[in-house]
Amino acid sequence: MVDLNTFRAPENYNIADEIDKHFSNKLALKWENEDGLYNEITYAELIKEANKLANGLTKLGMKKGDKVLIMTPRLIESYVIYLACLKAGIVIIPASELLRAKDIAYRLQHAEAAAVISYYEFCEEFHHIKEELPHLRYKIAFGGEVSEWLQMEKIAELEAEEFHTVETSKEDIAFLPYTSGTTGQPKGVVHSHGWGYAHLRIASEQWLNIGKSDTVWATAAPGWQKWVWSPFLSILGTGATGFVYSGKFQPHKYLTMLEKHQMNVLCCTPTEYRMMAKMDGLHKFALSNLHSAVSAGEALNGEVIDVFKQYFNVQIRDGYGQTESTLLIGTLKGMESKVGSMGKPILEDFIEIVDDEGKPVSVGEVGNIAIHKDLPALFNRYYKDKDRTVKSFQGDYFLTGDRASKDEDNYFWFQGRSDDVIISSGYTIGPFEVEDALMKHAAVKECAVVASPDAVRGNVVKAVIILKDGTEGSEALVKELQQFVKKLTAPYKYPRIIEFVDSLPKTDSGKIRRVELRNEAAVK
Repeated sequence: MVDLNTFRAPENYNIADEIDKHFSNKLALKWENEDGLYNEITYAELIKEANKLANGLTKLGMKKGDKVLIMTPRLIESYVIYLACLKAGIVIIPASELLRAKDIAYRLQHAEAAAVISYYEFCEEFHHIKEELPHLRYKIAFGGEVSEWLQMEKIAELEAEEFHTVETSKEDIAFLPYTSGTTGQPKGVVHSHGWGYAHLRIASEQWLNIGKSDTVWATAAPGWQKWVWSPFLSILGTGATGFVYSGKFQPHKYLTMLEKHQMNVLCCTPTEYRMMAKMDGLHKFALSNLHSAVSAGEALNGEVIDVFKQYFNVQIRDGYGQTESTLLIGTLKGMESKVGSMGKPILEDFIEIVDDEGKPVSVGEVGNIAIHKDLPALFNRYYKDKDRTVKSFQGDYFLTGDRASKDEDNYFWFQGRSDDVIISSGYTIGPFEVEDALMKHAAVKECAVVASPDAVRGNVVKAVIILKDGTEGSEALVKELQQFVKKLTAPYKYPRIIEFVDSLPKTDSGKIRRVELRNEAAVK
């Protein structure tokens, strides 16, 4: 039985202390943009800049427990802002620049946010907000001047480089990210400072395998909880050097930078890995320094894993987590890999597959991925939503909304979201296993599988496919793909409907929006 005290923070604890303890002239962050501009900052410089901003925000009137919505791109300043707020006891609401006025207004109203800190180029969207925001006291821009907004650089420039971190308990709120569900408004997920402590000791140490001497590239963008997980906490909390790239994703550019900066650890989205694996000329890149490569957010196809192993001698290790928790299931370094599996629970006593009543299911049976309520890395509650919080638990478990089965070795096999699983003629079909088969075909660049209503079978499997450049869709190719899938998996799982498209709908963080494809299939 795992001793949970290993993952429980001291009673008085502020997650910023994990970064402060690395105060030195060691390089904390290296930044580059797509035009080749470069900047860097040491831990000492980063912490001093954060202290100055924390002093400025405090003098402005911000206090412990106040909430601030932060909208910032991939910049060194993003790390300064987040660290300053944590040190001042201010609760952070991460916000993507892709949010529109209505999305922003909801978060500001629901959280009763006292302030906004935004990169100057994103401030225009705030001006489109029509709703009343009675709790909003400060609008702060950085990077450029914005009319009627305070200037962050002026708030911090004359302040002291020392700041006494506000005393917080492990139960005090540190982050309030919002996550969208299939229905209703986004949910505010309450994460305490103690959650951060558990995250570092579970995900950072055991899954990412970041060492203090490593250079780490985690590609997630600010505004998402995954950025809090990896680029911010996991890198700076372990004293490593983080790489920050401000530019559009281009497979060749990514591989070039991996080689140029001699990256040791890489954390990418499945889409980024897939696009790199599809490139010609992979043999030209030397990535011998890369000792850890991980992927999360969506199951990764086995073919992509094979390509990286063949060309770069690194095993991409899949992992699973949610905004409500942290990375809790994965293939750890040195663990036997089962291609297509999510891996094993990092804390086996606290991660289970259960039925809808919260009872563990048998080996091979599909059920709900569930997290035991006592795990310190689990969220505290949904903000201002007791009913939704209560409904998300069954018995001793939080139900994630994702479906999986486990084998006799306790490896988990992802089946899809609860609303993604396809029931056809009584068969339960996980979309990923069909996608995995399709991705092995030489003509397929990317695909997504959803349920399509059928009068006889209830639903049939539909595949929406992007073909490789130079390949054209045809009835002959449809039949070829169907036969191809039948040979690789159970015949009843083959896609009875195939549609060729130029692009797939995705979330702002790069996940395929199967719900959108499913809705389209329902009306066709």
